[in-house]
Amino acid sequence: MKNFFLDYSVPELIEQIKSNKISAKELIDHSNQMYVENESNIHAWTNYNTKNKDIESKNRVNNNLSGIPFGAKDIFNTINFPTEMGSIIWKDFTPGNNARVLDSLINSGAVLMGKTVTAEFAVHELNQTINPHNKSKTPGTSSSGSAAAVSSGMVPFAIGSQTAGSIIRPASFCGVWGYKPSFGLIPRTGALKTSDSLDTVGFLTAQGKSLRTLLDNTRVRGPNYPFVYKNIDLENSNIRFKKKTWKVGFIKTNVWDEARPYVKDEIEKTITKLSNQNQFNVEEVKWPKNFLDPHEIHEIIYTKSLGYYFIREKEQSDLISDSMLSIMEKSEKISTEKYVAALKSQERFTSELNELLSSYDFLITTSTSSSAPDRSNKELKDTSLIWTLSHMPAVSVPLFRCPDKLPFGLQLISKKWSDYKILNAIEELIDLEIFPKGSSEILSDN
Repeated sequence: MKNFFLDYSVPELIEQIKSNKISAKELIDHSNQMYVENESNIHAWTNYNTKNKDIESKNRVNNNLSGIPFGAKDIFNTINFPTEMGSIIWKDFTPGNNARVLDSLINSGAVLMGKTVTAEFAVHELNQTINPHNKSKTPGTSSSGSAAAVSSGMVPFAIGSQTAGSIIRPASFCGVWGYKPSFGLIPRTGALKTSDSLDTVGFLTAQGKSLRTLLDNTRVRGPNYPFVYKNIDLENSNIRFKKKTWKVGFIKTNVWDEARPYVKDEIEKTITKLSNQNQFNVEEVKWPKNFLDPHEIHEIIYTKSLGYYFIREKEQSDLISDSMLSIMEKSEKISTEKYVAALKSQERFTSELNELLSSYDFLITTSTSSSAPDRSNKELKDTSLIWTLSHMPAVSVPLFRCPDKLPFGLQLISKKWSDYKILNAIEELIDLEIFPKGSSEILSDN
């Protein structure tokens, strides 16, 4: 059976609706059918409405997103669904409002089908979601429900968030496109707060050419947002274009040695392939030895913030996982002075890394250091949180398979506010068939 969501990008689905080749209601029905066929094996959703009547109550055909169904990670406030944040403490909590990013999508015509599974408080504890490519492997943690729902074709896209690697890792492990925008580009109002200087809203999609449309319909714009206004709106950087020559960096970072040999091999093969294209000028970017350790800085900020924001939940310690309690205990040992110093180190690291990247249109690096590990195994250290810490845009491309035929991604990054430059590059690389149009097919032998 043809799966609309795996075969067509969001812009293509919109065009089909507007040309009367398919109706918005048919897309909702298709999402319902895929849910019925897949959810009992995948467990991607905490709540899903198979009787969604919203599509019938509004004329969506002339709206930007024309009735496109989607899912939202269960850390975003929703009027019509509980918001439980992966915790039994918040079972059946109803906030009475939608997160701003959801209102932006709904007001643009998209239809929220339900809430996707997240880790406890969007942190580390592995949840019930199954990796659609192999049930014995992790789907990632925090945004895993969103990644699995997209990978299995239940929706064409889902909202996620990233405070360390919670979009890029599930995208890599589940073989879908994952996009973490520049910090501050999409509003966080109405979303669970875990860290003021790290939390970033983004997307998991089945198709690479869906990303631009989703960003256009959710990002902030205008003079009330001075940094976005200065760096994107006034620069007209959101214009679609093809460059005659792209300057590309290949960066191994301080965790390159963590990557499995097959990951390194595939990345280097892609670099060679790209170097053979006339319009791409590729060179290796050396990771400065005098750089601060981004993983150490991130750990201090992340741990201290979690202890602060979940201090009330700690009072119900019998309802919290051991891993979360351990983080809270570590948080208490981090002094205010050490936390403030880490924030200053974050600013310094971000400035220095932006300077390093400023000469390139985009850079290529690993998404994860391996394909999805066994559910009982710890994920290898990867580059994802480096770009979260430094507020830079990052996209995981579902490009590779490991020797066991499981998917893993390649990551594109760039300096802050270069989101549209990355999206332009991705669209050109898709057109050149260097990048895939869609996601990694789920193989029956896995």
